[in-house]
Amino acid sequence: MSALIEGLNPQQIEAVKHEGSPLLVVAGAGSGKTRVLTRRIAYLLAQRNVAPYEVLAITFTNKAAGEMKERVAQLVGDRAKSMWVSTFHSACVRILRKEAALLGYSNSFTIYDQSDSLRLITLVMRDMNLDAKRYAPRAVASLISQAKNELMGPSDYLNQAKDQFQEIVAQVFAIYQKRLTAANSMDFDDLIAKTVEVLQRFPETKAKYRSRFKHILVDEYQDTNHAQYVLIKELVGVANEGFPVAELCVVGDADQSIYAFRGANIRNILQFEADYSDAKTILLEQNYRSTQNILNAANAVIANNNGRKEKNLWSENGTGSTIVGYVAESEHDEADFVISQIRALRDSGKSNPGDTAIFYRTNAQSRVFEEVFLRVGIPYKVVGGVRFYERKEVKDFLAYLRVIVNPEDEVSLRRIINTPKRGIGDRALDQIDLYAQANSLSFWKSLCEVEKNQEIAQRSAASLIEFVKLIQSLQTLVEAKTRVSVIAQAVLEQSGLLSELSESKDPQDEVRVENLEELVAVATEFEESETEEGEEISLVKFLEDVSLVADADQIPDGEDHGGVVTMMTLHTAKGLEFPTVFLTGMEEGIFPHSRTLGDPEELQEERRLAYVGLTRARANLFITRAEYRSSWGSPSYNPASRFLSEIPDEVIEWNQVQEKAAAIKTSIRRSFAPPKPTGKVSSTMNLEVGERVSHDTFGLGTVVAVTGQGDRAEATINFGSFGEKRLLLRYAPVEKL
Repeated sequence: MSALIEGLNPQQIEAVKHEGSPLLVVAGAGSGKTRVLTRRIAYLLAQRNVAPYEVLAITFTNKAAGEMKERVAQLVGDRAKSMWVSTFHSACVRILRKEAALLGYSNSFTIYDQSDSLRLITLVMRDMNLDAKRYAPRAVASLISQAKNELMGPSDYLNQAKDQFQEIVAQVFAIYQKRLTAANSMDFDDLIAKTVEVLQRFPETKAKYRSRFKHILVDEYQDTNHAQYVLIKELVGVANEGFPVAELCVVGDADQSIYAFRGANIRNILQFEADYSDAKTILLEQNYRSTQNILNAANAVIANNNGRKEKNLWSENGTGSTIVGYVAESEHDEADFVISQIRALRDSGKSNPGDTAIFYRTNAQSRVFEEVFLRVGIPYKVVGGVRFYERKEVKDFLAYLRVIVNPEDEVSLRRIINTPKRGIGDRALDQIDLYAQANSLSFWKSLCEVEKNQEIAQRSAASLIEFVKLIQSLQTLVEAKTRVSVIAQAVLEQSGLLSELSESKDPQDEVRVENLEELVAVATEFEESETEEGEEISLVKFLEDVSLVADADQIPDGEDHGGVVTMMTLHTAKGLEFPTVFLTGMEEGIFPHSRTLGDPEELQEERRLAYVGLTRARANLFITRAEYRSSWGSPSYNPASRFLSEIPDEVIEWNQVQEKAAAIKTSIRRSFAPPKPTGKVSSTMNLEVGERVSHDTFGLGTVVAVTGQGDRAEATINFGSFGEKRLLLRYAPVEKL
């Protein structure tokens, strides 16, 4: 018992021991939520006689699930292995592999990732003769995904369609879903939605899982979407259903809800007490990660969001260093400053490059930093670039494996039929399509009858017959229960993928060969891994594991980065921590993002993102902005981010040319003192041609043209050696002379 609560604070102990009613643990950044969840599970097993198989714990990444299971095993031993600790998607796949037949799927169904879905939607739209410029497949795919996250089917979506575009989306949705089912495939959103469908439509099946899972724990509850919310509700149950209601514990922090663009619904956590009227709420406010200065900055910024549950992070780690702010002239100057600080910290022994993270709002901002790092020879890694499993050669290889398990998977089949090149052109594929439609066959079955298809040229037909034989011979390996790594090796050799790349003179192809070898290594590792109870080591299971590797699992651990500076977007940074953090690009229109400026709810989400960024830092925090940065080849001038004016003066010190400092502080303050527009003074709104003005950066100038009105008023001003500048007067720090 003492080991289970050792080192916990009173609120954490209360969360570990709570019994009975639903529990909401509001866990501030760095407040030890993983420790609480782990100890709570261990406490259930050790002190409350809960059987491990009665526990279902949901996390958002496979890595978090693995760590949690390991930590519980350290506390209670091997019994922990029969718990279900997994991501939403993994848990749903486990249920669906057993129950898929209820919905007309075989249990070897294929899982489509985002790019597979997009390919199928593009195929559907092509068959419907839709103009891809007018109806962008990516936009259609995004709307279908949103609909599924809301548990809407094609007809539900059609019923609420507000315009012609949405009506078209509903039609694409209906055909896409039919094609998915015909291909014995599900996309990522289906994994949740279909599990909900099984639980809602089949009472006996629901009863099976309800009687099994007596304790349900959900991490990062603020990131759940509507479908995930309903799934949890179905599994927890309600009174008078003939089963005891499962004991629910959710952990999360509404202030770190930053995934609305993925369908996350902050309402789920804000309304928890309304959903579960007898719920108990415990607040974790002691932070074990950061110094108090950093927390004061974060507390002050997030306090500007309304409708939130009030909490105040505090720490016993001491006041710590003052936050350093820097106003750079340009993004290149910003990158140079960051490098100089990384070196200074290293030389003074305060922090190593491997302890350092650089955060930015959008991926494109990494480029300038990468260029400078390459120039000065500091090793770095960008997290969230082209991920391993999204590389073309890896996707080609996996498509072969998917087809031999499930030949009805049309998207994968089309991907590999002429990869590597076999002389099978679009015309031949069109003929296979027509034959399939005329004879009510699937694409694969039509392929198997190529000899009967008189419309296909002899050379193409010969290649297609060879291709079908290749797939069938590889399928025999699966039937013979051959080891996954051996099947993978056979696919590489027999398909011609390996020889095509090995014989190439392109140096990039050498790397591609290494990636394919890496995939065989992954298959070998998979064979040696421990599986869940009752699960066999099969190619189907291997492909499932690969499909479920989440983006976040590619992120390095928070501890050792091997001497390499880590760069990533703020969205990717969630859940991580670093001794030293650079929060860059703090300008209006960059962060907060220009897309969010007119929408109060989106601005609140941006502020939560700022809060996440600030609270990743343990000891050293730097905040930078540039007075101008290149946009589509010409400089754009952005005022300071509103979030800077929300940081208390006493916790931040601006590091810059002294005469600039006072002017910048004033302009930040003035920019966001409501309700004035964000120009220097309102008189800047009515400039006239010929007037002389002064600008903080460009000096003296003459107005040569004025356009627009109110917030959209612009002036073109000639600043002599700086040339002509077009300034949005709402943001331009200019004064009339």
